[in-house]
Amino acid sequence: MAKTSVTFTCSACGATHKKWAGKCDACDAWNTISEEVALQDPRSAAGGRAISLSDLTTTDAPLTRRGSGIEELNRVLGGGLVPASAILVGGDPGIGKSTLLLQAAADFARGGAEVMYITGEEAAAQVRMRAARLGISDAPLQLAAETNLRDIIATLDKTRPDLAVIDSIQTMWSDQIGAAPGSVSQVRAAAHDLTSLAKRRGISVILVGHVTKDGQIAGPRVVEHMVDTVLYFEGERGHQFRILRAVKNRFGPADEIGVFEMTGQGLEEVTNPSALFLSDREVRTPGSVVFAGIEGTRPVLVEIQALVAQSPLATPRRSVVGWDGARLAMILAVLEARCGIAFAGFDVYLNVAGGLRIGEPAADLAVAAALISARQDIALPPDAAVFGEISLSGGLRPVAQADARAREARKLGFAQAYAPEGLKSLEDTGLRIHRSDTLKGFIDSVFGDIEA
Repeated sequence: MAKTSVTFTCSACGATHKKWAGKCDACDAWNTISEEVALQDPRSAAGGRAISLSDLTTTDAPLTRRGSGIEELNRVLGGGLVPASAILVGGDPGIGKSTLLLQAAADFARGGAEVMYITGEEAAAQVRMRAARLGISDAPLQLAAETNLRDIIATLDKTRPDLAVIDSIQTMWSDQIGAAPGSVSQVRAAAHDLTSLAKRRGISVILVGHVTKDGQIAGPRVVEHMVDTVLYFEGERGHQFRILRAVKNRFGPADEIGVFEMTGQGLEEVTNPSALFLSDREVRTPGSVVFAGIEGTRPVLVEIQALVAQSPLATPRRSVVGWDGARLAMILAVLEARCGIAFAGFDVYLNVAGGLRIGEPAADLAVAAALISARQDIALPPDAAVFGEISLSGGLRPVAQADARAREARKLGFAQAYAPEGLKSLEDTGLRIHRSDTLKGFIDSVFGDIEA
């Protein structure tokens, strides 16, 4: 009899250890290491037959994408669903993951695909009620309520649908693993077996995953390495907007987003997110600046709001929503060191309107403009968009796809833009461009002399 292989895995980072320890040496997390039994003896694994790359034709590779009627989903997937692919979708509880995937599954089924929706969190009748509310109860969709991994694998191997949705991976359990459902061992085993089935039988598999307090998909990060595509469904409970963001995609861009609006009839696509994000904007408001950004391949205009107030505290507050807090600290340091504008005695609050999260450094200049506008109580022109990266020396650096940013602003009725020097592609965009090579020059041209 083969000897059972036992390892110890950290649930936070996925690192493996030879023995149990209270602290993970890889990520320094405490009480995250648990015992895990190997899925099989490596000596018994059957090796696949190697084939020469030159002998592989395009007809042998599953490259034909299957598009759905949800164009925002197609955009994030890179053009549609690739056969034999495994997709992991994560998001906060109640954000709308199951609603989105049920709508997508119904749409694929109406398009002629054989789709099976497997739920481990709800009864079949509950899913049927939700489908009726969404108006998709007539879709030719196969539905099953099951959590036993062996039964699910056997069913999918027999029926071989084009698409299988597993909601969720944390509820699946294998009787070969002596651990509770949702544990590291069970999650890895389920993800491994379902991904292997997808590659072996040409089935597209979508796995739903819960997220931790930090916003990461629960379970070891190695689950994300197993799959082809990792999507995060983001949004604030107080906003109706939902963002489907790709963070890994072997078949398309890894930084694309899709925008949806939550309504009483489910999720609806937002084909022009810039207009939606700016719909409630108050013009001529100090601290409000429109940033022309790029999300994946799509230009998006969004409002950045800042509030600067006198602080009674020895250590003033720095609160950020939708942007990087470390980046805000850098901008404040550059404003003080290079421009002589201090924020030491002020509380600073920064917010990206609409629940969108911005990660690109091109928002630096818009953030700085919002901070100065709020501090000086001076509003920027309502028809102006701002973009540019700030260096530690106080200079302004050019950003990528500046012409696409400017054209999106022009399409929404903006007449001028503030941008760094050296962007020759902005000449034919129809906007009046105000250029600056330093942050100090930008502040002087927009706000005049500012007392420290």
